[in-house]
Amino acid sequence: MEERTVGKSHKLVVNNRKTSMVTGVIDVLSFDLNEILLETEQGMMMVKGTDLHVNRLSVEKGEVDLSGNIDSISYSDIHASAKQGGESLFSKLFR
Repeated sequence: MEERTVGKSHKLVVNNRKTSMVTGVIDVLSFDLNEILLETEQGMMMVKGTDLHVNRLSVEKGEVDLSGNIDSISYSDIHASAKQGGESLFSKLFR
């Protein structure tokens, strides 16, 4: 198993499953009303729910504020840069 690099900061705060603040965000890869896919310092992060919105995005600070009805949050160690290896990001995420 690969060890996490110390110094890469990532924080996730969820309030009443309605709002969320995420730090350590590298990129917002996709989002719609039911799913938001973020690349973070600690891997890919998928937020699923209903009526999801990206309220604030600061690429310079690596911060994202989300709102909506959050049903689940899941992580994968696969980073978006891995898609350069020939396989698509989504095929690696959902093996």
